[in-house]
Amino acid sequence: MSKVAPTLEDVARIAGVSRATVSRVVNGTRNVDPELQETVRNAIEQTGYTPNRVARSLVTRRTGTVALVISGAGGGSDVFTDPFFGRVTAGVVDFLRGHSVHPVLMLADSDHARTEVVEFLRQGSADGALLVSTHPADPLPARLLEAGVPSVLYARPGRPMPVSYVDMDHRAGGRLAADHLVAAGRYNITAISGPMDVLASQDRHAGFRDAMARHGIPYVPTVEGGFTAESGAAAMHRLLVECPDLDAVFAANDLMAQAAVDVLHEHGLRVPDDVAVVGFDDSAPALACRPQLTTIRQPVERIAAQMADLLLADLEKPGQRPKSVIFEPELVVRASA
Repeated sequence: MSKVAPTLEDVARIAGVSRATVSRVVNGTRNVDPELQETVRNAIEQTGYTPNRVARSLVTRRTGTVALVISGAGGGSDVFTDPFFGRVTAGVVDFLRGHSVHPVLMLADSDHARTEVVEFLRQGSADGALLVSTHPADPLPARLLEAGVPSVLYARPGRPMPVSYVDMDHRAGGRLAADHLVAAGRYNITAISGPMDVLASQDRHAGFRDAMARHGIPYVPTVEGGFTAESGAAAMHRLLVECPDLDAVFAANDLMAQAAVDVLHEHGLRVPDDVAVVGFDDSAPALACRPQLTTIRQPVERIAAQMADLLLADLEKPGQRPKSVIFEPELVVRASA
């Protein structure tokens, strides 16, 4: 005789809660007390209950998945080796896990790939999109909006549009870096910017230059990098040729800052005694660098989780006005400056 499959009622009885509460937890409904969620999940594990996802999707009209779309970042190897994208993914996955929602990673590095993303979402294969778009001219945010796909962006869109996004005040981060270097007594200060077609790079550099001007330094020799170690090393070599008496470098991310430190060591310069170095992001390279990097912390995991939270809120109550959430940067002082 076959064993009868456990039901919602069985889970509710073991958990000591109502059937409706179990249903809310199983369906990933927001605003359920975390302790209640844990109690229900333990009861689900104890009973061996398995939700009928097909039946649930017929009732809720939701798949229980969302697309994490990374657009314009190049090939897959760039995404999987860049600490930034890894931190975004970790933040999204950790948040969604607590709501019984699963992410589907999609890379949109070409017009064809972007079309595939739009069709995938338009057909209802996922409930919405968490979009990390690296270039302001990226057409994907507008295409998702036109297709009526619920979406939230990591960083403000390249042009104004009615879509929710989460970002950090990158200008304030640049100002923090400049203030710290000036307060440390550095005067021959240089910079390695990120790609200047990226809004975050523009803002970080603009904030840095604005703060330097307020400190009476109207010009900062700058070489544009590409947010990669290779570009950071090349920029540092060039700065040493063009500004041999430099005593400080602000690099627009930690990968470039770590590469700059390596180049300075190759030239027999001590960090921070001869040259102070400040990075940006507070990612893994900041701790791997020797000496460890003073940097501007971008709370990537928290931003990614907030992005997922906004999307789930929109899925629960469609038609809400778009929202923006802006996080503040933080100066993290270590040994490099």
